[in-house]
Amino acid sequence: MKTSSNIKVKKIVVLPGDGIGPEVVAEAVKVLSVIAENSDLKFSFEEGIAGGVALEQQGIPLPEETLKLCQQSDAVLLGAVGDPRWDNNPSHLRPEMALLGLREKLGLFANLRPAKLYPSLIDASTLKKEVIEGIDLLVVRELTGGIYFSQPKGIKKTPNGECGFNTLSYNTFEIERIAKVAFQLALKRRRKVTSVDKANVLESSQLWRKVVTQVAKEYPTVELNHLYVDNCAMQLVRNPKQFDVILTGNLFGDILSDEAAMLTGSIGMLPSASLGEKHAMYEPVHGSAPDIAGLGVANPLATIASVAMMLRYSFEQVKQAEAIENSIASVLEQGYRTKDIMQEGCHLVSTQTMGNLVAEQVKQHLNT
Repeated sequence: MKTSSNIKVKKIVVLPGDGIGPEVVAEAVKVLSVIAENSDLKFSFEEGIAGGVALEQQGIPLPEETLKLCQQSDAVLLGAVGDPRWDNNPSHLRPEMALLGLREKLGLFANLRPAKLYPSLIDASTLKKEVIEGIDLLVVRELTGGIYFSQPKGIKKTPNGECGFNTLSYNTFEIERIAKVAFQLALKRRRKVTSVDKANVLESSQLWRKVVTQVAKEYPTVELNHLYVDNCAMQLVRNPKQFDVILTGNLFGDILSDEAAMLTGSIGMLPSASLGEKHAMYEPVHGSAPDIAGLGVANPLATIASVAMMLRYSFEQVKQAEAIENSIASVLEQGYRTKDIMQEGCHLVSTQTMGNLVAEQVKQHLNT
């Protein structure tokens, strides 16, 4: 996993992407600029293109120059990729291939998706207060293997029409390294790992369970339990407070982390970190939401929280990360809301205003 270097100026490559990506990324960069102005940590920002905007300009979702920029960075900040204009493109020419390409080429095998409920948003969730109050869980998703990357895959003609097929495979090394990430993170939390698979029907999951059980022996102070993915999906809604760290594969992690997002009231609230041995990328969990792009109503808090994760995991700046997280909580406690989390009696604000409010709170936190 990537650690900070001794270089004072950190190079951050910014990939605004599509839809609301540029809007929310601008607010996260604003907050990072406040961090730089009020601490000895400095940043240089360089922008690249990826996703639909890259398809429009260069005809491919991930240009080589963008990849090189990212490979030379201390961290990557991504907005969102996806645009319905490209939905009928062949798979290798869809915006989402930029995301998969970055994960693969940068070796970003560990995806961290925290789901923590801000007390002031407890009524924004569709679940009962007593079910979600106090939830604080972390989904650790394997990101560069499994069904999204395994071969063979494709669509072929058959006597009965066409057949679409994908392969789901994991090897020992892939499982060991993501499991170790989960257990190491659990040591800093409540020391519980729930490994999620489908070992009753999938051979790949049988190996997953076997290897995770072996890795657990290296962490005797961490409790390990196993759940089938369908049961885990049910338990997340039934009793989410039972979870600390959820460890799972690429496909299951994709689904479960979005389900966990709704526990917090809005997918617009969830950040994520994708970590590798040398590189790291940070992005909100939400998509590009092209239907609201340019309207100034997007929620930037997930992207702002993502740069807090950047400060914590890539730059080891815990104080600055906590300043951002506490500032988000403060702004919400004061009753400010974007459209997606608006509640009766609160103040509706734009994307830019929300960013300004958080930035001002960060400045106050760092100077007190």
